[in-house]
Amino acid sequence: MPAEKARARPAGAPGWTGLAELKAAAQRSWDRGELLQEAIRPTGAYPRRRPLRRPTATQLRDDYSAARAWAAELHAAAGADGSGPFSLETAEVGRTTIGANLVPAAAVFASPADEAGFIGRRRDLESFSRVAEAVLAAEPGLEDWLARRPLHALEVRGDLPDLVRAARWFADHPAPGVYLRQLSLPGIHTKFLETRRRTLDELVTALDPERPAGGFESRHGLLTELAGVRFRLLDPALAFPGGATDVVLRVDEFARLRLPLRTVIVVENKVTFLSLPPLSGALAVFGAGFGSGTRVPAWLAAFPLLYWGDLDSHGFAVLNQLRASHPHVESLLMDGETLVAHAELWVEDPRPTRAALTRLTGEEGEVYAALTGGDVVPDGWAGVRLEQEYVRWDWALERITAAASGWGA
Repeated sequence: MPAEKARARPAGAPGWTGLAELKAAAQRSWDRGELLQEAIRPTGAYPRRRPLRRPTATQLRDDYSAARAWAAELHAAAGADGSGPFSLETAEVGRTTIGANLVPAAAVFASPADEAGFIGRRRDLESFSRVAEAVLAAEPGLEDWLARRPLHALEVRGDLPDLVRAARWFADHPAPGVYLRQLSLPGIHTKFLETRRRTLDELVTALDPERPAGGFESRHGLLTELAGVRFRLLDPALAFPGGATDVVLRVDEFARLRLPLRTVIVVENKVTFLSLPPLSGALAVFGAGFGSGTRVPAWLAAFPLLYWGDLDSHGFAVLNQLRASHPHVESLLMDGETLVAHAELWVEDPRPTRAALTRLTGEEGEVYAALTGGDVVPDGWAGVRLEQEYVRWDWALERITAAASGWGA
């Protein structure tokens, strides 16, 4: 092979391990956290020997210039005086063909720090070693966490001492019963804890593995903001002081509410909720998940409870779930007559549910089966939906008024 062509080829081009491949291998060890783990749990892997793919005797004969350039690059990186990040082991190649030649066979890193330094990470490893030493001096029980999450520990190293102190406080106080904002830990502000709650959660769990499942607040005994229930008092006579009729209460406060009602209407569409007319003794609840069963207070059992949802498979699923806690709930405007009267407003249900709904009435069950493609007439209903807001208001108002005439009778 002409010398000019050989010199133009980059070192390692024939498939030999060059500096780029050696650095890539070290980088993979860094990215897996292995180099950092060695700082707290030495595995005995160092001195670490990384074998090199090297020229064969034939390649050495045919492409000697490229092989020499490849070897020179490695020797230069190792340093003639041994000052480089690794040393080189050599092997004899070509004794019986072109004569014995010693070529690099392995790069040997004396320590994790040397291999980290090879990819420009020595200072990071030293920084991790210092913070890990401080953490383990304070909380030896965090060794497993440091070994499992060394890269993250390095990322938050400036915050870690305070996070460890906070984690110890939570471990010692499993049920503080306050909002996170109310904590007063010396030198630690609660905004800091808010932004680092995932790491804090991991540290507390490492110190106290018996923590229950759940969100951050529930796992660590903190108070949390409760969801609100929005409702309208459709009867002006029931208005709150100041004439308030459109109100949002916390779930627990709504559960304690006591009013002289005749009925409650649950609707899923906000515009529908806002458009409901004045009705004697009536309260309207904006659904938005109210029908999940877990948010329905027991006092509703004392009143007729109407549910008006989308006329589709999911609307019936919510109705079915609502009946799990309140069997007396009745559907409103979720019937075949309403569906047929608005055929021009049907849209396709892209992901209909086909769950077995055991709490529907006979008529509701037939409509649900038809919407989901069951063997029920009439044909042509399968996969369609009529959204609540598309029901003509005069049609809806007539049926709501008719239903209201029998409330409390």
